[in-house]
Amino acid sequence: QVRLVESGGGLVQFGGSRRLSCAASGFTVNLHPMSWYRQAPGKEREFVARLNVGGSTNYAESVKGRFIISRDNAKNMVYLQMDSLKPEDTAVYYCYCWFNGIWGQGTQVTVSS
Repeated sequence: QVRLVESGGGLVQFGGSRRLSCAASGFTVNLHPMSWYRQAPGKEREFVARLNVGGSTNYAESVKGRFIISRDNAKNMVYLQMDSLKPEDTAVYYCYCWFNGIWGQGTQVTVSS
């Protein structure tokens, strides 16, 4: 079964860090571009980061220098390391596979001021 399951969300203080995880099943993450998106209350889902097959990365301007997307090929997982978190980073974060168009169920990150 093709599936993505996110975890690692929670309540974080302003300036804190959090690492999100995305476990993939039914396909291999290192063979396809993978991304993280987020959706804040009342707003549209927006791009956060992308990890390409060759290892290059792309980031939204709002998170550049603070977030890092990575993967563990052995565990078939994708991660999003988030540092220097701000209240405006509060959102549900989703994992996405560009090959099959699969979304995870999302994990909530709340940054308190």
